[in-house]
Amino acid sequence: MSSASLFKNNSLLIGISTMLILINSFRSGLANADESVANDVVVVVNKANRLASLNKKQVIDIYMGRYLSFPDGKPAEPIDFPSNTAEKASFYLKLVNKEERKIKSYWSRLLFSGRARPPLEAESMQDVVALVEQKQDAIAYLPRNGVTSEMKIVYEFNQ
Repeated sequence: MSSASLFKNNSLLIGISTMLILINSFRSGLANADESVANDVVVVVNKANRLASLNKKQVIDIYMGRYLSFPDGKPAEPIDFPSNTAEKASFYLKLVNKEERKIKSYWSRLLFSGRARPPLEAESMQDVVALVEQKQDAIAYLPRNGVTSEMKIVYEFNQ
């Protein structure tokens, strides 16, 4: 094989390698963008709920069983994602800086003492959405891109 032919083959390989690196970088960027949207968790209620907003302490009080109602006195039914989901893990890390296993332990102690009951655990994201859309007293957390026109955002972690 001539040196010109080898040079041409090496240039082609370098070009292909560079293109593969660029494609992988682009894919990685898209994955990170999807991850950041999924990590942008908001707290929502049914749009018919009169509640305008909550602060972080109020969300903590409702989700950790300290309060059974919204600040206006109306009952609140917190809804959780299923165990071992990224949404649930992300929410509790942002809310109280605790891993899911610590949250489970917390609820085990409260249940044993009879002082409170944990949030209703939905079976899927679609279940969470359906419950919030159907129940005026429901409160849930969702990725921002999962919020529907039947809901309103009452708390954002980026505040």
